[in-house]
Amino acid sequence: MNHSNSTASLTEILRTADPEDLDVLVDYITDSGEGRISLDSAHCERLTGAKAVGKYSHDERALIESELRHFGGNTVVNLVRGVRGLFGGGGANGVPYAEIVQDVADHLKVKANKGASTEELEEGILTTLLTASFEKLSVDERENMLKDLDVPDAGTMARRGATAITAALIAALLSRTVAYKASRLVAGATVQALLGRGLMFGATAALARPAALLAGPIGWAVTGAWALADMASPAYRVTMPCVVQVAYMRKKAQQGPAAIEHQPS
Repeated sequence: MNHSNSTASLTEILRTADPEDLDVLVDYITDSGEGRISLDSAHCERLTGAKAVGKYSHDERALIESELRHFGGNTVVNLVRGVRGLFGGGGANGVPYAEIVQDVADHLKVKANKGASTEELEEGILTTLLTASFEKLSVDERENMLKDLDVPDAGTMARRGATAITAALIAALLSRTVAYKASRLVAGATVQALLGRGLMFGATAALARPAALLAGPIGWAVTGAWALADMASPAYRVTMPCVVQVAYMRKKAQQGPAAIEHQPS
């Protein structure tokens, strides 16, 4: 994909992110301010303090990245890699974001081409969670979701199997607007499932419909898709939802504020 910001690093995405989007990452990292065993208490306090005032400095944005990379280094696969790093390979600063995304994609059994980019893997994760939710929806609800995502021939596709729906979503994600809407839906449902609150979309009429979708069966179906994810590992409780949130933030950056503000409801 040749979208702007498609190759943006995690550092670049965090540097320009809206505070409300960083708030979600902070809640995932700090367990909504309760703290985690592997999280330094001073770091937890600093991040929750920034969230409380709704303002993040450059250093606090960098701290979010550092903590996410460290949690990524605590997954089973990357733990071995980190131990090796003690003997010359690095690892003291966590693992690269690209490796975290690959690890999450592998964990969720995302089907991707060899050598897929970080953004392609993020999209694969979003598609996997979306398609997993279709089994919990009626045909009419499937059609409504596909229509909201601007998938062509939504009525026909809604009556087909998961393979056809997945193929249609992958094709539709080539559209920047569709990719943004899909990421927004999955990120919002993830916040609903794991944090028990809504994702802050804003108050414009253009953003009211996604919020309504999340309150109904479609939102709960996407939420239920998280039951497929094995989150027994404390690290995965951080890395998996954080990757979904960053994927949404990337798509939001690609849209630009003007395009988001003027989307039809």
